[in-house]
Amino acid sequence: MTTTLLLIRHGETAWNAVRRLQGHLDIELNDAGRRQAAALAHALAEAPLDAIVSSDLQRAMQTAGAVARLHDVPLHTDPALRERGYGVFEGLLYSEIEARYPHDFHAWQQRHVDAKMPHGERHAESFREFYTRSVGAIGRWAERYAGRTLALVAHGGVLECAYRAATGMTLESPRDFQVRNASINRFTYADGKLALTQWGDVEHLALSLDDIV
Repeated sequence: MTTTLLLIRHGETAWNAVRRLQGHLDIELNDAGRRQAAALAHALAEAPLDAIVSSDLQRAMQTAGAVARLHDVPLHTDPALRERGYGVFEGLLYSEIEARYPHDFHAWQQRHVDAKMPHGERHAESFREFYTRSVGAIGRWAERYAGRTLALVAHGGVLECAYRAATGMTLESPRDFQVRNASINRFTYADGKLALTQWGDVEHLALSLDDIV
């Protein structure tokens, strides 16, 4: 059976706006992100969802909650849908990471997929470990709701991994696509494989608050 998946990145946070790395740090939506979540919910109000699954970080949960308020379906949370763990990089601006950890920053930017940044207070994952975790979580939920339609609200890195899995893009390849906040990205899942049907739908973000109300 083919499962339909709507993979959604959470709305904007204050840290997104200034390029401060979040990782597993639990940052809430800012005002723009809450407006994005409301527009997203409006756009999906008539979507035939059978369930909604969210990362357990509040920026994803707040986005998922806006959608869930318009649907009488189960709302699950799953820590396996969290963003990549970045260890000591978390909480720093990209410019600060480059200045303090130049060797690790270079390995990250050059896509050394098995390299890890220092752990610090929180665990750091290589990109390969993160890819295995996030794509595995998507597959498990798709199989749990086999043949139905599922919205998964997660993070930019999780959506990047799904894109790579669906298109056969290697982990080492530079990312040449955007992952927009509150974007809707449509996939199917069948026979253990993801397939991409639409990427980066953000038409709903052009709505004004008057349109939503």
